[in-house]
Amino acid sequence: MTLAEIRAQVRLMDTPVTAQADEAWGQLRELGAEVVPYLVEAYPTFRKQQGRVALVFHAIRFARVCEDAYRLGLAALNDKAAQVRYRACGLLAYAQRPEALPALKALLSHPESRTVEDAKAAIDAIQRRNHHYFVDRNHTGRSFWRVNEGDGPAP
Repeated sequence: MTLAEIRAQVRLMDTPVTAQADEAWGQLRELGAEVVPYLVEAYPTFRKQQGRVALVFHAIRFARVCEDAYRLGLAALNDKAAQVRYRACGLLAYAQRPEALPALKALLSHPESRTVEDAKAAIDAIQRRNHHYFVDRNHTGRSFWRVNEGDGPAP
């Protein structure tokens, strides 16, 4: 796939039509972490909330191995859409990087309670070194977040 074709497929994800975004991602998935810089490049240009959600969502699996994915998560914390901020918190929880804590703690005074709860969950997951706690917010041990192979139950 050429650079122009990659960019064109990424642009197709800026849509409220899930099937269209999924089809575009299907063409990009095989690129692995190499697609992440294009997701980062596209993020500030995307107008549709659903498209920005998709960009961050698809970057999550690379958050531990790709600096660009991590930077996308940081940028998306300030998105106007709650669902994008949720995905950004999840990306940072999965990345397990303590240097994300100041940016997440800044969300603790956000006017939307949902965003505050998402930030708290990401902070908890990072501090406890367990990304599963982003989804298992009560630490029941019954919910797991398998993003990549090897993301088994919490230790």
